[in-house]
Amino acid sequence: MRLKNSFGNCSKCGKQIMWIKTKAGKSMPCNPSFVYYKEQKGGKDRIVLTNGEVAVGTVQDYPEHATGFGYISHFATCEAAQMFRKKKKAAV
Repeated sequence: MRLKNSFGNCSKCGKQIMWIKTKAGKSMPCNPSFVYYKEQKGGKDRIVLTNGEVAVGTVQDYPEHATGFGYISHFATCEAAQMFRKKKKAAV
């Protein structure tokens, strides 16, 4: 579900993002341009739907080849994505 004030800017790269509430109740930053996708088991893309579900498939260029539309997580495209990842603790 899109949040009421759903647009903002990434704190790391400064690009515009859109917040979508996931089924787990967390807010996920997404790129604001929607994409068409074709649902496909084992697909390389993860598409965030407006209802908070995440679909697996392949992004399509044309709507007639698609099974739906959604948004790409900003974590997948952010130029500063490494800054968001938590550092793993070294094994003892």
